[in-house]
Amino acid sequence: MTLPGDKSISHRAILFAALADGESVIDNVLVSGVTEAMLRALTALGVPWQLDGTRLTVQGGGLHGLQSPSAPIDCGNSATTIRLLAGVLAGAGVTAVLDGSPGLRRRPMRRVVAPLQQMGVALTAVDGCAPLTLAVGKRPLQALTYTLPVASAQVKSCLLLAALAAAGPTTLTEPGPSRDHTERMLRQMGVQVEEGAGQEAAQERWVRLYPPETALRPLQITIPGDMSSAAFLLVAALLTPGSLVTLAGVGLNPTRTGLLDALRSMGADIAISNEQEMAGEPMGDITLRAGELHGTEIGGDLVVRMIDEFPAFAVAAALAEGQTTVRDALELRHKESDRITMLCQELQAVGADVTETADGFVIYGKPLLTGGTINPHRDHRLAMSLAVAGLRSVNGITVQGAEIINESFPSFAQNLSELGAAISV
Repeated sequence: MTLPGDKSISHRAILFAALADGESVIDNVLVSGVTEAMLRALTALGVPWQLDGTRLTVQGGGLHGLQSPSAPIDCGNSATTIRLLAGVLAGAGVTAVLDGSPGLRRRPMRRVVAPLQQMGVALTAVDGCAPLTLAVGKRPLQALTYTLPVASAQVKSCLLLAALAAAGPTTLTEPGPSRDHTERMLRQMGVQVEEGAGQEAAQERWVRLYPPETALRPLQITIPGDMSSAAFLLVAALLTPGSLVTLAGVGLNPTRTGLLDALRSMGADIAISNEQEMAGEPMGDITLRAGELHGTEIGGDLVVRMIDEFPAFAVAAALAEGQTTVRDALELRHKESDRITMLCQELQAVGADVTETADGFVIYGKPLLTGGTINPHRDHRLAMSLAVAGLRSVNGITVQGAEIINESFPSFAQNLSELGAAISV
């Protein structure tokens, strides 16, 4: 089975194409609620684009080719959209208001607001949250040397995008490795980006961006399948006796493959084949065979590398033999929902033995869950994970408000059904 394009890479490709000088063609772009919000933003900023199936063509106007929108830009439920746009618009020097859903308005924005203000961006927020208001300030922006309090690809990307318009190189340090899709894509477009290990801690990483002296090259890329979407199908196959599933052309960026390492630590039979590289991003086929799982411990660097896959992982742990402990995952409390509390609450509701902790959870596995009706709290990953849990439940699981799945994986129910699951919508 093939999967829709990676959400994180699709977000970046759509936005970065607007900053290029000329026409970009992006194949296998994810078409979902969150990426549609980014496309609407391009329209509001005066950037022409055309979508034909999953092929997107964008007519980029360069780093300074964006227009100030006539109304607030609605970022929907997408924190990636609002944070990346904040960086781009800060660099472009346009006046704009970035807003979104009630859920997005609860997401913390101080992490991007404070460093952008240090760069000289005229930016304000409401109690550290959206809406964000940008005004025209001094040009160019100040170069920045900054240490991020937590490893965050969204914050890092926001600051790197603003740094495209800075007076000198910007250096960012993180306490651990986060997704590097932005760095890889900007290099493909001709930007000088350097990376390395820090000196203060074993996992510390730094990245340095030099403002480009020439126009950014347009993109000609095919986006690999989304590892975060693959997670649900992999866990479904792992938990269903007799299953043997190959997901073709999935992104294998090492900052995104933590789930594979976690599942292997539980005894999962996973093989990688047909490895290749597409526009700087590694990809390949993942084959998984169903089998018995045992508990494991997750913490440290691995948490960042599987931060979006924890709901799917928790379902595997709930049906594994023995105890699974997750720690160092406090960042999960700042996602579309408080994923620690909501995940534990809803897993308990369908019969799982789960105990919430301050920075994670402890799960004691069972052979089967009882099932029931759950509320995903408008969290797309929680909805899909709990649907998968229904495959190993006595009474089945009904997910209310399942339309939220369209935010990131509109073909989820269809794909799961094609693999043999008894699923209805």
